[in-house]
Amino acid sequence: MAPVAARKSRVYTISLPPELAQKAEALAQRDCRSMSELFREAFRTYSAQQARRALDELGEYAASRNPKGYTEADVPRLIEEVRAEKPRRRKARSNR
Repeated sequence: MAPVAARKSRVYTISLPPELAQKAEALAQRDCRSMSELFREAFRTYSAQQARRALDELGEYAASRNPKGYTEADVPRLIEEVRAEKPRRRKARSNR
């Protein structure tokens, strides 16, 4: 007898209320997909939506931390401005 190949996918059992089950079955039939493929696509869509939401939240946070809208191109100029405004502290620290 030949050895049985290990299954590469995981099997899950889910339960749906009757009306949602009917909608899912109708969608799968309409798109000529299996129920497994329908739920895989639903998960991919959900996962991408959650990732997009997380990126949007990070973007909002970043925008709140950069109210003047500085870009990476502004960094060298800003460094020069700060260095010109503040006296050198290295000498003061080395005297300690």
